[in-house]
Amino acid sequence: MARKSSKRPSSLEQLVREISGKPKNKFGAVKKVVDNVKFDSTKETNRYAQLKLLVRAGKIKDLRLQVRYDLIPKQKFSDGSSMVGTYYLADFVYFDCDKGCEVVEDVKGKKTDVYQIKRKLMKLILDIEIFET
Repeated sequence: MARKSSKRPSSLEQLVREISGKPKNKFGAVKKVVDNVKFDSTKETNRYAQLKLLVRAGKIKDLRLQVRYDLIPKQKFSDGSSMVGTYYLADFVYFDCDKGCEVVEDVKGKKTDVYQIKRKLMKLILDIEIFET
């Protein structure tokens, strides 16, 4: 006989997720939508709001979201099989007017092993450093 969990939900959102059957994000992040853009976390949503203010103030320009950088192309093997390519998806990319350079930014809660490898590949292959917030 299966035992019922004695854990109580720590928040109303968690209770709603349990009742609705919606899966919880493995890191506990809650998705949000602002300006018809879906963000993976509240932290990322807040950073977007900050960056929009910086655009209005003229501190940054050319703000782009979810910019893809190809790191390793798709590969085909002699037996006909193939392996998908590897890419990094930046949360934000913008031009910093004070520094005079483009910034590739990632909003991080937890640095996964995969992220850390992609960060190293960005520097090695494209000579791009990721600014983490």
